Amino acid sequence: MFSIAGSSTSGVELPVMAEAKKPHDHTQAERVFVRGIEGQYNLTQELNRLRSLPRVRKGSETPFSGYPQMYNRDYLIPAHGLGQTLHIHLEEYAPGGVSQKHGHVNEAVFYILDGIGAEVHDGVRYEWEAGDIAIVHNNCVHQHFNRSTEKPARCLVMKTKPMYLFMNLLFQRTIIPFSHEPSPTGVGFVPREDPSPFDHQHDHDHHHDDHAHVHFETVEGTKA
Repeated sequence: MFSIAGSSTSGVELPVMAEAKKPHDHTQAERVFVRGIEGQYNLTQELNRLRSLPRVRKGSETPFSGYPQMYNRDYLIPAHGLGQTLHIHLEEYAPGGVSQKHGHVNEAVFYILDGIGAEVHDGVRYEWEAGDIAIVHNNCVHQHFNRSTEKPARCLVMKTKPMYLFMNLLFQRTIIPFSHEPSPTGVGFVPREDPSPFDHQHDHDHHHDDHAHVHFETVEGTKA
């Protein structure tokens, strides 16, 4: 569950949390968009290096970066030394949060994990909710919004930006930068470390008669 220190939402008092470490400004930091590959022709050393790397990255060990209204957690980028063509990251929007307005050549796929929000692509608004897929097409100027003023929203973003940049498709530009001020209803918001979706609370007190049971026939005619 998300927390806003010293405030309440929907009449429920939220616990006061210790001040979180301020995420760094990833848009101003030096970034490795495409990493170099060096070695002898058969690339034995590079292959051995790749095989030595872990294949599971712990989200809890991956820090957030960002601003008061939107935070980012990189799961796979070329700088990690494992992948080369993909950028996979988590975005978390504070209640009422708004992203920067920007454009780039590569497309991007947003899988909405929880919350409700909206996209504006080339001036057209599209609304989304948990379970939806939002597609940013090539050369699209876009911006992301959390429609809820009380709850955060979260999405997993998958894009092939490194491959596009490797092919010298370099155009990308920020039109409206991230706000350094929190949204009116997101003051004190910090990104959630809890991996469970905010909006998917399941009631496990199901009655047996509520479910239909289907039996499949095996080749031998017995029930499975």
